[in-house]
Amino acid sequence: MKRRQMIQLAASSLGLSIAGVPLHVLAQAKPNGVINTIVQPEPPGLMSAIYSNGPTQLVAGNIFEGLVRLTEKLEPVPALAESWLMSDDGLTYTFKLKKGVKWHDGKPFTSADVVFSVDVFVRKTMARARGNLGTVESISAPDAHTVVFKLKHPVGAFLNFFETGSMPMVAKHIYEGAADFLSHPANNKPIGTGPFKFKEWVKGSYIQLTANEDYHVKGVPGVKDVYYHVIPDAASRAAAFESGKVDILPGGSVEFFDVKRLASLPGAAVTTKGWEFFAPHSWLWLNNRRKPFDDVKFRQAIMYAIDREAIAKVAFFGFAKVASGPVNSSVKFYNDKVTPYKRDLNKAKALIKETAYKGETLRLLPMPYGETWMRVAEMIRQNLMQAGVKVEMVSTDVAGWNSRLNDWDFDMSTTYVFQYGDPALGVARNYISSQIAKGSPWNNVEGYSNPKVDELFDLGMKETDAAKRTAIYAEVQKLLVDDVPVAWLHELQMPTIYRTKIENLISSGIGLNDGMGYAKLK
Repeated sequence: MKRRQMIQLAASSLGLSIAGVPLHVLAQAKPNGVINTIVQPEPPGLMSAIYSNGPTQLVAGNIFEGLVRLTEKLEPVPALAESWLMSDDGLTYTFKLKKGVKWHDGKPFTSADVVFSVDVFVRKTMARARGNLGTVESISAPDAHTVVFKLKHPVGAFLNFFETGSMPMVAKHIYEGAADFLSHPANNKPIGTGPFKFKEWVKGSYIQLTANEDYHVKGVPGVKDVYYHVIPDAASRAAAFESGKVDILPGGSVEFFDVKRLASLPGAAVTTKGWEFFAPHSWLWLNNRRKPFDDVKFRQAIMYAIDREAIAKVAFFGFAKVASGPVNSSVKFYNDKVTPYKRDLNKAKALIKETAYKGETLRLLPMPYGETWMRVAEMIRQNLMQAGVKVEMVSTDVAGWNSRLNDWDFDMSTTYVFQYGDPALGVARNYISSQIAKGSPWNNVEGYSNPKVDELFDLGMKETDAAKRTAIYAEVQKLLVDDVPVAWLHELQMPTIYRTKIENLISSGIGLNDGMGYAKLK
């Protein structure tokens, strides 16, 4: 094996920093103070290898860890793995694990935990990770601190598999032999290796984490306790920040119209950093199985009809950027050399006249995630009606919205999805024909099928040369933008509002989801 890539933490001999904090400062620091934040809605559980929803990840990402962390530029850096090697052919990865790491119950973390986590637990419990692991031929542990992955074919985004939200490490000694991972009592009293330990969960009120004073990075965590408060509505969450009850409002926890007001309060600030890996991307699902959406000209007409600039300003108060196509500009291999769709009602009307559309009423499902998304849907309805398309709003609750999308019972629906830093991980799933399956509101819900697109995404996943991947993904983006399988809306910016007394709040590409340990109070 020739060294193709090696990252190694050499804190003892180099003047380095961790998450932007100098090591000599970290070494002197002790956990001090309390941070109060919000989790909404209340998570169904705290085992992030089972519940991959946002609320669970927000809390559990500070309890569990992956083999790597991702920087704001989405570069993998050491976490539980201190270094790794990739073979010349891209088929073998060897991870060297950090020594001296302990689970929160004091047991040592070893390669046996990695093999169990990846090859047993996650394969059974995480659909997204299970799909990624379909590329893995075998996993072995030659010794207590070495893990070897052999792949069926090269995977350009392989290292991104191992951040904590995508592949959390799970304690083998706790879960091995369990009859049912899904109902295990440890899921709500989790044992991880991260900077915080689970302390208490008062249902309907708060989740408390406390400092792991045996954490394997000296001087981390910087605070003693973190409380995640459960507050059911956006207005009350805003009031909790105004009153001083909470110090952090995570992205999405208050309505966009309230962000600038709250951020302008004394001692408050706002940042949109910490979402680089997720890259929230919104669009309008178009059910390609049904007329008139089976006609590319009608789909293109929708793109020309929607005033995306106005929606960004009016509904998102500027915290959104018009999307050029299927890939968010913060994701690797983004390409903006595609057909532009500036609003043009005349062009929209002309295209519609070339289709079989005869004035039928089409159903629009608003995403039931608060007032902002209702406003988005209302503006889309108004835009489409201006182009001569009759639209009926069909409002549902979250369960009903999921059910309709899962069963393909819709004409159009607003949505947003995460793109996970690489087209192979978070983009391909929405357009390749193998992902057309009932039961998920996040895969190829629109029913789009194009053999050339399938082929290009397959090539892009298997290629390890960055220049070749760039060319492949540039071609597939051009194809998709011309085909308009969905009507792309915006790259969403998720503003986090916080007290300026908190330093180093965002220290990775997943922000609060793994960064609370590195935050400090002035």
